[in-house]
Amino acid sequence: MSQQPAATHFTLVQNPSAVARMPSLPTKTLETFANPAPKRDYWVRMEIPEFTCLCPLTGQPDFATMLLDFVPDRRNVELKSLKLYMWSYRNEGAFHEAVTNAILDDLVKAMAPRFMRLTAKWYVRGGIFTTVTAEHRKKGWKPAPQVLPLVETAAEAPAIGRSVST
Repeated sequence: MSQQPAATHFTLVQNPSAVARMPSLPTKTLETFANPAPKRDYWVRMEIPEFTCLCPLTGQPDFATMLLDFVPDRRNVELKSLKLYMWSYRNEGAFHEAVTNAILDDLVKAMAPRFMRLTAKWYVRGGIFTTVTAEHRKKGWKPAPQVLPLVETAAEAPAIGRSVST
């Protein structure tokens, strides 16, 4: 059996050139691909639970779960590029409101969606939870009417907010 290298061999402190061997690095580039169903409105939700940036006043890390909801038009965002884009904020100082709106602006610029909402749910800081929601709607776009599921039993009705007449 071969002997495994010591874990300290891989730390940046011991081996600064390790950065060059990382398979991925953060980037502000958002890549997109053609919408496979451009004639249909459909909703996409992405949950990004590990967003990190720095408080611009203290330099301490701020953590958020980002919820990205959108109705694509001609382009969708590629997931790995989105991950690397979000990672690019890790060492940047930004107020919650500013970074939420900057991310939305960049995504809208890359995708030109029919609708997009970014909700940033910031973890507690100083005893205060902060949620920032920013939206974009393509000029002239109107969502199709919502279709609610058929309620078959009275027990199912409260779960989807419907009433059943008996």
